[in-house]
Amino acid sequence: MNGAPILVLDASVGVKWFRDEEGSAEARQLLGNQRESAVALHAPEHVAIEVLSVVNRSFGSAAIIPAGELLVLSGIEFHSLTPEVVGEAARQCVLLGCSFYDALAPALAVLLGGELCSADRRAHEAFAGVRLLGG
Repeated sequence: MNGAPILVLDASVGVKWFRDEEGSAEARQLLGNQRESAVALHAPEHVAIEVLSVVNRSFGSAAIIPAGELLVLSGIEFHSLTPEVVGEAARQCVLLGCSFYDALAPALAVLLGGELCSADRRAHEAFAGVRLLGG
């Protein structure tokens, strides 16, 4: 790791890489910042699955392969479930009043000491220091 600030992404950010909507430019800039080593992007591994599911629904199955390649080649570090992540996510469910899968990115942010980036205001606006994209 190069000492760059750690940003933990929720799937709502990844979706904005592929669909033009409010916050898409800022979300795409995060990828550029990753390429320049200005930030280190991290995400729970389910984020890739959620993003590719949205790509499939929005653009069809032919779009999955190039979108998947972008995710793989982006340099995002995808994290598997561990007992620590599960425990912290359970705690975040209570603190944020959100679902377990919505609590995984905040849990990872806590464990890595990083900043949570999300476009899901409903699930994450109560998380201290969250960077909400798209307004």
